Amino acid sequence: CCYALTLLATSDLHARIMPYDYAWDRPLPSVGLARVATLIRAARAEAPNTLLFDNGDFLEGTCLGERPRLGGRSAFADQHPVIAAMNHLAYDAATLGNHDFGFGVERLEQALSGATFPFVCANLVRERGPDPLSDRPFLPPVALLRRTLRNTTGTPAEITIGLIGVLPPQVEIWEHRNLDGKLLTRDILDAAAAWVPRLQAMGADLIVALCHSGIGGALPVPRMENAALPLAAIPGIDAIIAGHSHRLFPDPAAHDYRATPGVDAARGTLAGKPAVMAGFWGSHLGLIDLALARDAAGWRVLSAESHLRATAEIRPDGRIRAKVTSDPALTRLVRGAHKDTLRMIRT
Repeated sequence: CCYALTLLATSDLHARIMPYDYAWDRPLPSVGLARVATLIRAARAEAPNTLLFDNGDFLEGTCLGERPRLGGRSAFADQHPVIAAMNHLAYDAATLGNHDFGFGVERLEQALSGATFPFVCANLVRERGPDPLSDRPFLPPVALLRRTLRNTTGTPAEITIGLIGVLPPQVEIWEHRNLDGKLLTRDILDAAAAWVPRLQAMGADLIVALCHSGIGGALPVPRMENAALPLAAIPGIDAIIAGHSHRLFPDPAAHDYRATPGVDAARGTLAGKPAVMAGFWGSHLGLIDLALARDAAGWRVLSAESHLRATAEIRPDGRIRAKVTSDPALTRLVRGAHKDTLRMIRT
């Protein structure tokens, strides 16, 4: 009996909730989580079973997210507006990106404490042990999501989805002033090679990697920044949510991927595994459609298809036109934070 599961993904939102350019104080038609929310609602209406993930770099990047730095009313006094928006959209899980540490570790922890969904990161630790499984982690390295899927006839089936999160180890350098003496990193591939078998032993039927890392070379390099391709080659990983490099995947027009073995930019696969990279600032929603089957041996992936949905398009005259409107409920939710930010930038 076949079951469909759609993985929905955002990445590199950089606090772009509203389709607005605070630097120029004008609307920005091509971006915004509020517009992606409309795509999320449509995708959930189309698919019987969905999971929604964010791939990091969600907290910093606009004046709305950076009000503590710029002298506005603290975005961390109650609940960060980005976290509030993600809670509203019922994200299932997320990982961190390197830019999420720009406010410091303590403020990041305060922001994350308001989330109603889990965050995972396997290669960011408070203290390194003799091996990744012995580290003292900053966040849970992995998580299990237990869900009930329904097929076309409504027959339910229980499935356990394993999640692992990773981010570029270079964050130790980029955010040295905020992380020094507090957090350390491990190599992405070393951490995943240790934790994926552990996820399998914990009962994961399907493993999704939330990989805040782009698509680089096929050969592993120590402390690789863009490690999504060799990560996908690790046995046990079934799907990759990539990011960090602000690119699109799948992208048949990406000529530079054609020379890299293991990358199929047209089909949207890395090392034969389905993968997606959803641009940046809420420009796209990433989708991975999985067809799953369960038998005596457990769950297996029958087929997969990766694709993107854009919030805007370029018209023949070169102008950018929004393809979807902002979600009204999310807009109402963040209206106060948006207005406060406008007051601040106009001072």
